[in-house]
Order: sequence, then C-alpha cells, then structure tokens
Amino acid sequence: MGEKGLKLPSSPEGWAIKLSTLLNAVHKAHGTNRFPVKIKDLAEDYSRQVFPDNPITMIEGKDLGSKFEGMTLPKPDGTGEWGIIYNTAVPSKGRINFTLAHEFGHYLLHRHIKPEGLQCTAQDMRNWKSEHGQIEAQANTFASFFLMPLDDFRSQIKGHKPSLELIKHLADRYQSSLTATILKWLSITEERAMLVVARDGFIDWSWSSEPLIKSGIYYSARQKITELPAGSLAASMMDSWKTRQINEFQCRHKEGVWLGDEEVEEMTLFFKQGATSLTFLIYPKSSVRAYHPDGNDLIDTFDQFKRNP
Repeated sequence: MGEKGLKLPSSPEGWAIKLSTLLNAVHKAHGTNRFPVKIKDLAEDYSRQVFPDNPITMIEGKDLGSKFEGMTLPKPDGTGEWGIIYNTAVPSKGRINFTLAHEFGHYLLHRHIKPEGLQCTAQDMRNWKSEHGQIEAQANTFASFFLMPLDDFRSQIKGHKPSLELIKHLADRYQSSLTATILKWLSITEERAMLVVARDGFIDWSWSSEPLIKSGIYYSARQKITELPAGSLAASMMDSWKTRQINEFQCRHKEGVWLGDEEVEEMTLFFKQGATSLTFLIYPKSSVRAYHPDGNDLIDTFDQFKRNP
C-alpha cells in the first residue's frame, strides 16, 4: 500500500492519534505492554508499509557532541530512503526516546517541505511555541501526543498530587524526558504551576500552566537576563549539591521567594551536564490577587499558550 491515494493526517495531533489507535489494536490483540512506545521498530515497519518509496531504513546513534540532538536525513544515494540519527552523548534514555519521536514527527510531517532533511539542536528540542519555529513545535507536539496519549496520561495522574515522584513515574512509563513530561502535565492541569529551567544560576526558560498565567504569574517571554531568586532551592543549593549524594530537593517557601508573593512548593532537580537545574513550582489553588510583573506581556503570553498548549 503506497502513499498515493491514502487520506493521511496533516497535523501532529492527527498523526499521533492515528498511530496510537494502531498501537492500541496491535497490543490488545497480542496481549503485550502498550508502553513505552518502541519508536525504532514502529518507524521502520510503518514507513515501509505506508511509504514504500520513501521508507526509513536506518535508525542509529552517533556521538554528536553538544551541537545536535538528532537528525532526519535522506540517503545521499538517491534511493528515496530516509534515516534518523540520535545523539549517543545524551545520558538520558527518556530524552533520546523523545528525540526519536521528534525526528519521526519530522519524517511524517515535514520531509516533503524539507527534502534535504533536518538537523535539530538542543534549542530546537525546547521549542514548543509555534510562532518561534513552526516545524520544531509541530515535531515536539507529535512526540508529546504520541509517547504520552492524553487518555492514558489523564488516567495515570487522576487522584495524584503533583510531585517529582509522579513525574518520574510518568517519564518511566512513557520513556520520555522529565522536561517533556512536566510540560505535558502543565498543558492539561488545573493546578497553578510552573516549570523553570536554569543554567549557571540564570533562568534559561520557563513555562506556566494556564491557570497560573491567568493569575498573572509568569516569566516574561522577552529576552531578559533573570537570576534565580536568591531564597530558592535552585539558587541556594546550586553549588553545594555536587558534594552530596542526592540531586533532588524539595521545600515549601513563604511569600516573597518566587514570583507572585505567595507560598510556593518548590521541587528542584540538578544535573551536572550543562550545570542545569529543573524546578517544578506548585502554587496555591487560588490566588488572592492577580500578579502582573509586566502587563504588556500578559495577553501575548497567554495567547501563545492557547495557540500551542
């Protein structure tokens, strides 16, 4: 069965739903584990059946250093075959698996508009806002919906309070990166919460849940150099954690530490690679007052979130 004449999805969500429905049927018929998705086997088998003129015939890892996370490229011999390369220098299996799903998304959605292929940097993999990079945002959206289908994701989090233990369970179940898993949770939660990723003590980027954005708490989308709050775990433990046996810390702050002048529960993970901290913030369920650090950015940021949840 070839590509011509088939009615194929045109959106990342559509492709994720189509493939998830296929996987649900296959695993139910054989009584095998549905998760995590085995990207390599599925990408090669599915592409051979549906796109026999342009199949994926090679998926392999190479040490790409710190420059690239993954690549989706046509074979140079003109056969029409495609390959996916992932970075073996990345220590996290979940991050590699998310990269594979991201690159498979490029193959499904973008190989016709990018016949020369695509090379994805770490910055590309963090690009979830479509106005900054339509192609990369679409590949991330596909990977998120494909690896972590909404119906199963919702069933896994139902009745559980947000915690690093919950996030780790989800990341293990779907073999996804911690960052992508938290972003998935933030996109559907009714909690007021935020993810803050920092490097060397400065905020690299952040993402607020919709309820938190509505109450006016977010870090500006503009390019600003912002230090981590002095009283935060992410700042205070930045140097000393390297001498400890653990890299995970948690506490509840009084008002005035993080944005919003509210009590905040902070959960922070530190990673040696890139001197990076990943901070998960949980605010009270309701805010007494709206906090607007920069009123000019509020509507713009909320619109960005709504366009690409």
